[in-house]
Amino acid sequence: MTTNDGGIDALLQEDRTFPPSKDFVSNANISDPDIYDKAKADPESFWAGFAKELDWFQGWDQVLDWKAPDAKWFINGKLNASYNCVDRHAKSEKRNKAALIWEGEPGDWKVYTYWDLLREVSKCANALKSLGVQKGDRVTIYLPMVPELVISMLACARIGAPHSVIFGGFSAESIRDRVEDSQSKLIITADGGYRRGSIVELKQNVNDAINADSPIENALVVRRTGHADDLMVSGRDVWWHDLVDSQSSVCEPESMDSEDMLFMLYTSGTTGKPKGIVHTTGGYMVGTYATTKWIFDLKDDDVYWCTADCGWITGHSYITYGPLSNGATQVLYEGSPDYPDKDRFWDIVAKYGVSILYTAPTAIRTFMRWGEEYPNRHDMSTLRLLGTVGEPINPEAWVWYWKNIGGERCPVVDTWWQTETGSVMISPLPGITTLKPGSATQAFPGIDADIVDDKGNSVPPGGGGYLVVKQPWPSMLRGIYGDKDRFVEQYWSKYPGEYFTSDGAKLDEEGYFWLLGRVDDVINVSAHRISTMEVESALVDNPKVAEAACIGKSHEVKGQAIVAFVTIKDQISTSDDLVTELKQHVATKIGPMARPDDIYFAAELPKTRSGKIMRRLLRDVAEGRTLGDTTTLADPAVVESLKSQYEDDE
Repeated sequence: MTTNDGGIDALLQEDRTFPPSKDFVSNANISDPDIYDKAKADPESFWAGFAKELDWFQGWDQVLDWKAPDAKWFINGKLNASYNCVDRHAKSEKRNKAALIWEGEPGDWKVYTYWDLLREVSKCANALKSLGVQKGDRVTIYLPMVPELVISMLACARIGAPHSVIFGGFSAESIRDRVEDSQSKLIITADGGYRRGSIVELKQNVNDAINADSPIENALVVRRTGHADDLMVSGRDVWWHDLVDSQSSVCEPESMDSEDMLFMLYTSGTTGKPKGIVHTTGGYMVGTYATTKWIFDLKDDDVYWCTADCGWITGHSYITYGPLSNGATQVLYEGSPDYPDKDRFWDIVAKYGVSILYTAPTAIRTFMRWGEEYPNRHDMSTLRLLGTVGEPINPEAWVWYWKNIGGERCPVVDTWWQTETGSVMISPLPGITTLKPGSATQAFPGIDADIVDDKGNSVPPGGGGYLVVKQPWPSMLRGIYGDKDRFVEQYWSKYPGEYFTSDGAKLDEEGYFWLLGRVDDVINVSAHRISTMEVESALVDNPKVAEAACIGKSHEVKGQAIVAFVTIKDQISTSDDLVTELKQHVATKIGPMARPDDIYFAAELPKTRSGKIMRRLLRDVAEGRTLGDTTTLADPAVVESLKSQYEDDE
């Protein structure tokens, strides 16, 4: 892949670096200044060092067995993920330390210590056993962000039943597809959840998804909203409070082989069929434990908050398994950041004294649009570290986050990773790495990441290409559930023996990584390959723009033309003059070839409920095609409104 000479290149030339601040205590978890070199020289010993910090029922015989694309880590080692997240802390001086501080959208709340969590996880595990769930059986979890979600995941891990968590925003059809593919025996759900003051009809979706041919035998139902008693199916459904609360609070954890499956998590595929990414127990736990400890500079008195949902990999790795294996105190929040007002996140930060905040660039750009008045309402001086996850962050959003949320004192760790990688692969180490707004900086120690050209040759500093990982890492995916051929073809065929991320990236002169997004998010304009992120970043650089999404549409002369959908900041008026201004702004920042042919203003952009922009639907709008699947949209009306506006302008 090649890129034009503007955009990210221009950003790389700007002197916008943030050396480790003297006000930020260097990462106390890293004592060796030569750790990058030592990890590169002997990655197996590096990872084994972290593995030794976990509790094992039986030690491993061999750290790694690698025959590409198949990896086995910590051969013959025996452990349990639930034990490492709960028991070992409940049996220590952390017994009465808060593990989960939960707040529901309506304002209800609950705190679980590690001792409380051990009892609740054990009771849930015993309830699953009473319903016939055995080691190796798959369990689907479809819950809002309530404590029972984390408890259910850990209960499944405790008895060796791989879980498949489905995000609470997915439709009945999505549930059905995932249940049938995983052949789940039981589903854990709730009567409903809260979102922007409304009830999300979870139980109704489950009823619509499960038919007579479903492998589901029972549904364990949490009473959250109290509105769906008439939806309980006799002989199949059982209330959580009736079954779980009556169980014994003692349940011995299963001894799991390091390579036993811990969970599968479905992610979108290019074929339209969701793919179940398989993660195993030992390697995944080592990867999430290590990266949580170092990247977030985790200390015993921190209050950590990852704003993701456990329906996504971020919630698996950096809510359930990574922080809890480290014995952290963390916040869980059920609802929307703008309910009942646009300062809900900042109210939570101030109320619970959050010190580490991990959120998405999409959310940050939304906060930018709302303005500084909302964070300014609250004292957020407890914050000491900020993180971003989910997509590349444009430099302007990075700086706004650092300045208005972090008070110009908190390092920002921009993390790159995927569902498939299991844990963070590229990220700064706070207090150690010089930060550059918009760059994920360097690969985590022990990770062999590289940028290569079409032939697989490493690109020199200043070059761009495809991001690959050249050596195995502990938390790597072990396959696509039930589809080995697809696993090999998608991830290991382009560059044999190397993991192909499907992401484009550039390398600056200092060896820092700049992620450009998926390689299919590239627009070919008159032989110039222009990253959508480059154009979007240039648009957001204009002080009137809050957020932007760009796609390419067919053009008889250029091959493709750039179409931009733009959300402007509050109090700014749209006009033809603003369209002209923004087109020129992009041309100035990147070059004339990147000037958008069309710019459309939108009150909102079509996003999934996890906050990712659905550019596929924007392409459908621009090309005049029938809209594809919209079941994962947070607000389906958004794309219909854009479609009407686009058609009116054609």
